[in-house]
Amino acid sequence: MSTYEGLIVRPERPNGAVGHYHQDGSLVWAEFSGGPVRSGRLVGTCGADGVISAAYCQVMADGAVVAGTCVSTPDRLADGRLRLTERWRRADGSVGVSRIEEVRG
Repeated sequence: MSTYEGLIVRPERPNGAVGHYHQDGSLVWAEFSGGPVRSGRLVGTCGADGVISAAYCQVMADGAVVAGTCVSTPDRLADGRLRLTERWRRADGSVGVSRIEEVRG
């Protein structure tokens, strides 16, 4: 993985939030919004293997505030786009896995 700078992603499922990633050395951050997410932010670090360890906070369209941590592991799709598999844990204790994919064009 070279860099996340300028990467635009969206969930595999339709109508999800679009994220805009940035990177400076090992520091990675993103802003995301759309679908059920009114506004969200992520900040974390990236290892040499491209794995991101981060914290996030988002305000949902219904006004709920959701916060937690995630570990995002990159892999390449057959068409060369990046996919991140995110294993997350929310502050309320719920856990899950999400996948987001690079948007091109």
